[in-house]
Amino acid sequence: MKTAAFFDIDGTLYREVFMKELFKRMIRSEIIKEEDWFTQVKPYYDKYDRRVGSYDDYLIKMANIYTLAIKGFHHSFIEHIIHNVVRDMGLRNYLFTRNRIKWHKNEGHKVITISGSPIELVREMASLHDFDDYRGSIYPMDEKQRYTGEVIPMWDGNSKQNAIFELRDLYDIDLEASYAYGDTAGDFTMFKLVGHPVLVNPTRELVNLVLQDPEVRKKAEVAVERKDIIYHVKIEDLDIE
Repeated sequence: MKTAAFFDIDGTLYREVFMKELFKRMIRSEIIKEEDWFTQVKPYYDKYDRRVGSYDDYLIKMANIYTLAIKGFHHSFIEHIIHNVVRDMGLRNYLFTRNRIKWHKNEGHKVITISGSPIELVREMASLHDFDDYRGSIYPMDEKQRYTGEVIPMWDGNSKQNAIFELRDLYDIDLEASYAYGDTAGDFTMFKLVGHPVLVNPTRELVNLVLQDPEVRKKAEVAVERKDIIYHVKIEDLDIE
């Protein structure tokens, strides 16, 4: 059986949120109305930025607006924008995560990304960072290759769990010997399935979930990267106020 390493992208590999950069490009291209950002998304961002709101709520709100905004557009137009975003921003990564990808590949492990970002973006990042496979949120298209305004998400725990089971069977993966890297509550089910979960700059919601689960808490590692320093922290030492 093979050992695998499962990586989230936003906030785990990429140092920001790709959807936020996509929004900027789509506003400039008049796919998303600027007022939609200010009236529907920014309030969620401001709450998160002031640390009085949920990071996950902010991400999901952006995903909902994105789903409706691309309805009716041909996939080639959206993929062109995504390609440019990854070209310009795809190497803005955490050093810790980049080094872990390199280490896993040197060890001969399967390196796979499972992300809530659009599958088109995940595909580009998988190619850029030489992942063996990838899974992302799917936005269905009609027979003319135009987006239908629907989404099959990959940002929630159940979807990521099902993806890992699919990949386990596809590649004959030993989950107990495998690793998962993530930063938000949606990554928690991955942590329950593998033998080596690693929290990378985690949100409060994710830390609380791990602390409340004795099995995951016992095996979890925490890595925090600030500026050019990486801190390895015992989860019991985290001061959650």
